[in-house]
Amino acid sequence: MDGSHLSVVVDLCPSQWHLSSLHQPYPLDLGSFVSQLLAFLNSHIASRHENSLAVFGAFPGKSVLLYSSANSPSETPSNDANSFPPFKMVDSTIMHNIVQQLDALDQGLDEEAPSALVGALTKALCFINRLTLEFNTSTANATEGLEPLTLSDPRILVLSVSPDQTTSYIPVMNSIFSAQKLKVTIDACQIYGPETVFLQQAAHLTGGSYIYLERRDALLQYLTMAFLPPPSIRQTISVPTQDKIDFRAACFCHKNIVDVGFVCSVCLSIFCQPVPVCSTCRTKFPIKTLQRLNAARPSLPLTSASQSRNSSTPPTPQKINGHASVTPSQPLGPGGLPPSGSINDNSTFHTNGAKNGLGLSG
Repeated sequence: MDGSHLSVVVDLCPSQWHLSSLHQPYPLDLGSFVSQLLAFLNSHIASRHENSLAVFGAFPGKSVLLYSSANSPSETPSNDANSFPPFKMVDSTIMHNIVQQLDALDQGLDEEAPSALVGALTKALCFINRLTLEFNTSTANATEGLEPLTLSDPRILVLSVSPDQTTSYIPVMNSIFSAQKLKVTIDACQIYGPETVFLQQAAHLTGGSYIYLERRDALLQYLTMAFLPPPSIRQTISVPTQDKIDFRAACFCHKNIVDVGFVCSVCLSIFCQPVPVCSTCRTKFPIKTLQRLNAARPSLPLTSASQSRNSSTPPTPQKINGHASVTPSQPLGPGGLPPSGSINDNSTFHTNGAKNGLGLSG
């Protein structure tokens, strides 16, 4: 299998797309988005005959496989002399499934549920893993018991219009770890709404590209120039990269994104305040450690986070109650997690949203 595989995760939350159609100065409704998306998918298929494609739809409360080039279609579209048959197959199948799923939504109940973006991302990873297993059955590695081979340039493109769901922090991190193991590149494009912390981290940790769409009237141009080239040739062309990455994590106790958190030294669970017992691994911490951490908690002003994001100079190490605050030059780990070997008792980490703005104080 020499072609490139592309799995596209599409956020199809009706309420968010309704807000996107009303947003000025560049409104974008669902119909215009789907037409531009289909043109991008046809471009991927036309780039190479061996290229494969899978499209997953993230609806409120559920995720559905909309199209897969590996599965034979249930219905063959009618012949049209003015259209290329593979393009006609992709367009008709995706449009039919989208309309069917939107009509099946329960008015008032399903539309209020959050978009199942993480579920669609997980299904995309499982689909790539299935293709990897099928690919290895025809190689000598499977019969000789060697390490399985990976697909050529597998990647996932996430098109989102919904904000971050703090409850999905752990599933997103698990998906990132799985993508790294499968050598899958995750690209992300935020079409509407605020910038997403989790998609930024997913793209950065898997070597992909993250784009926040400012000119939504040029969606097809963004998709073609930034996400159509496979990862193998992106080193030779100019692809947009992230100049600033938000490495903030979500606490395990209240599921809130925090700037300052406390990390368990055993299981690396994150809490927004010192706790006597870790709720994940049930580890008990000494009273003196809790007192020391409570005394060393910095009182951050409300504007400190925004000031640190706009500051171009890295913060200098400070001393809080006799404990030095160390600012490393590189991120400590996925989601702002410090390495387990550098944590004693219950440690504190600081994130300020900048790429080199992580700090650790013991």
